Amino acid sequence: MFKKITSNRDPRDTVYSEIKKEFRPYFNKAGQGLKGTAERYPKFLFAMMVINIMLSIILCLTVFRPKGEPKKVPLIHQVTPVSTGFDQIMQAGAALRQTILLKKQVDSISKKKSLTKTDSAVLLKDLDSLQYISTPFNLLKHEH
Repeated sequence: MFKKITSNRDPRDTVYSEIKKEFRPYFNKAGQGLKGTAERYPKFLFAMMVINIMLSIILCLTVFRPKGEPKKVPLIHQVTPVSTGFDQIMQAGAALRQTILLKKQVDSISKKKSLTKTDSAVLLKDLDSLQYISTPFNLLKHEH
């Protein structure tokens, strides 16, 4: 059942060399025919090559030309929800800290019985800052 198979095949023979041996006469005949045609009609072959090149140029510039400008796909800025949420939390925390400091300062100035020019200027600046800080958060409330 398990018998060693022996072969008389030359180990230097390959599939390519065997196919080449088998089909060599056909390729030689076709090559000689093409060579004879090229020697008999060189001007015709040259003219056909020039016509093919010109036809190719004409087709490239007319038929195969892209139709208008390609549509521009808007670039989508992908934002990872985790980092965006974390950034928003950090911004909200900083704004809250600033708001608390400003409110303390406004409260301390407003408790005075009489205000000086510098107190009035600081109070106006702090109120403007509070309004500026609270504006983005008011817009976020109305969006949701």
